[in-house]
Amino acid sequence: MPEPRPALLELTVARLKEFLRESEALFWVFAFPLILTLALGWAFRDKPPDRIPVGVVDGPQAKAQIHALAKSPVLLPQLFTADAGREQLRRGKISLLVEGGPVYRYDPTRPDSRTARVEADDALQAAAGRRDVLPSREVHVREQGSRYIDFLIPGLLGMNLMSTGMWSMGFSIVNSRMKKLLKRLVATPMRRSDYLVAQFLSRFIFLVLEVVVLVAFGWLVFDVRINGSIAVFALICLLGGTAFAAIGMLVASRARTLEAVSGMMNFVMMPMWLCSGVFFSYERFPEAAKPVIRALPLTALNDALRGVMNDAMTLPQLAPEILNLAVWTVVAYVVALKIFRWQ
Repeated sequence: MPEPRPALLELTVARLKEFLRESEALFWVFAFPLILTLALGWAFRDKPPDRIPVGVVDGPQAKAQIHALAKSPVLLPQLFTADAGREQLRRGKISLLVEGGPVYRYDPTRPDSRTARVEADDALQAAAGRRDVLPSREVHVREQGSRYIDFLIPGLLGMNLMSTGMWSMGFSIVNSRMKKLLKRLVATPMRRSDYLVAQFLSRFIFLVLEVVVLVAFGWLVFDVRINGSIAVFALICLLGGTAFAAIGMLVASRARTLEAVSGMMNFVMMPMWLCSGVFFSYERFPEAAKPVIRALPLTALNDALRGVMNDAMTLPQLAPEILNLAVWTVVAYVVALKIFRWQ
């Protein structure tokens, strides 16, 4: 009889086949990030900015005000009655309401409203005869690293590494526990460490594929390139994938149902989705919150990916982010091994 293959190899192959048979998982790992990237990249493509809708209250000066505001390349003025204008402002249909001579009604917490207020006042003051004392000019910056898509692609890559790493580990382990498969495997000659290591190995194989697909898509469609070392970039991706796989194993180490692990996964990932700079910079948060945000693994991963891709940062420059991910990996893996439940 042929000699049996090592248990680690058999378990890894079994996990790969299990994943490939899940069409939903393939969609979320490969297709969804590309669709999201294409949609956001198209929305924030290199084009003139959308004009900000502003309202002008009907009155003696309304016609002149609309004429002056229409000259601004930023504003899109519309005429309203006082009540209709305030209702449109309350619903967020317009960003600014200009009343009388003039009074600016707006929400100061909205960036577009603050921009509209400055632009509207500038246009009306110029129409009233104001002259600029200092001449000025504009220089538009469009090189790689300054575009929103250059900020977005590394963030989506980091989010994908987090989501697929945690969900693939968590669902696989809990599903096997629910089906009593873990209990049966423990009764075989398999070493317990082989099962957990096989989960990591199968994750790494798909990690390579999803990173290559997303990076190639960003390069071909949006000209987002890796300006730094490919080796450093690969190391960051590998370390990030390992960290989130370990966190996923920790979250699933004692969960007995898919509902339980889903809730815990969302509880762990939601703060990172919102705070770790996937779609916008975490610099917008209060200073008191930034140390906590920077300690999150997804923040470190996103900062490191942007550093390599956009700023060509080297390994020593990325030492804080690498240390952050390494600590999360070791702590999560060690704790998971200590508390892991096989049945």
